[in-house]
Amino acid sequence: MARYPSGMSAVPRPEKAERPAGRFRRMLDRLSSSQQDLESEELQEDSQASGCTRISDCTDRQIVKVTGTLRTVTLRPRAGVPALEAELFDGTAPLDVVWLGRRSIVGIEPGRKLIASGRIAMSHGRRVLFNPKYELRPLGKE
Repeated sequence: MARYPSGMSAVPRPEKAERPAGRFRRMLDRLSSSQQDLESEELQEDSQASGCTRISDCTDRQIVKVTGTLRTVTLRPRAGVPALEAELFDGTAPLDVVWLGRRSIVGIEPGRKLIASGRIAMSHGRRVLFNPKYELRPLGKE
């Protein structure tokens, strides 16, 4: 214990693991968390509820079903062929979703939630899903 000049001693703080997990504690944790942390937690809960694989658990050449929110959507040609690229985020890790030969797809826009399935590939150290089967989540649930 450290001593202060006034003679008062410092009281050691309990570690996070020792804190009670009551309703009040959870409320305080939510109030002190950043908006990004809260969104990530919500996305992870959605992933678990829909029976999808967490993106951070996906490995190269694995067939997966993932869900998340599209953070970015861009048109980026690959080898002279148009390619619509989107970054899907589920609260654990990002995943690049690429539709080859497409300039746009109705409903594929930033902020939209979707479920995608296909085979994961690794490209430049990032997870990529080429031409996935996908299902757009209803706008009312967002």
